[in-house]
Amino acid sequence: MLRRMRSHRAPAFAVLLAVLALFAPQHAAGAASSASSAPVERLFGSANRTFPTTQRQVALTFNAAWDESGLADVLRTLDRHDAPATFFPTGRFAERHPAAVRAMAQRHGIGSHSHTHPPFSRLTRAEVEQEVTAADHALRATGATPLPFFRFPYGETTPQGIAHINSLGLADIEWTTDTKGYLGTPGGMTVQHAVKRVADVLAPGAIIQMHVGSADGSGEVLDAEALPQIIDLVRARGYEIVDLRGLLRGRP
Repeated sequence: MLRRMRSHRAPAFAVLLAVLALFAPQHAAGAASSASSAPVERLFGSANRTFPTTQRQVALTFNAAWDESGLADVLRTLDRHDAPATFFPTGRFAERHPAAVRAMAQRHGIGSHSHTHPPFSRLTRAEVEQEVTAADHALRATGATPLPFFRFPYGETTPQGIAHINSLGLADIEWTTDTKGYLGTPGGMTVQHAVKRVADVLAPGAIIQMHVGSADGSGEVLDAEALPQIIDLVRARGYEIVDLRGLLRGRP
């Protein structure tokens, strides 16, 4: 069973010994012991759009690739409701907003969302490795310790792409539903629509994807506005919001 974890001290994973990892995935975690990497490897081989549990548990996640609009509100809401989340910033975001990544990492887990957010199906193997390596370097340069979790840009997964990410020591963590809040009001979205998209998929192990920042620079972040209602909805239905870092402890 996953448990809430309020500490930001995630296990250290040096995931990018890329040359060895191409042929020996068990070495990709570098400094991690075989005991600590085993739970991660249980997630290999698939796009994990849910996490394994039979309990009424869900996970909240946020991507960050644009600006930091809405982040302060999101962090305050999570703190006020004692709710954990996992953030997936890009390396480029980390370079532009290092303080924002540090703020995320103070209480929550940090995964990778690539460096420049390209469509991975169009990349060569060498380009994929460059995206992963550059993102890891940028995230660590902020002082954060990234988890061995990766989320493909645009949710664009393929068996080959997943195998390649796994060979670099990373588990693919995708999503059960996206609130679509990133579309904003110009895209026909509302807070109520975002909340409904969560309500429609609630089930044990659901992973909810949201976003911080605004792609058009308007500063509108519907997911930040919807988050309090999403948390209330989830808990009103008897679900616990859990921290995906629990997967690294092998639960369940």
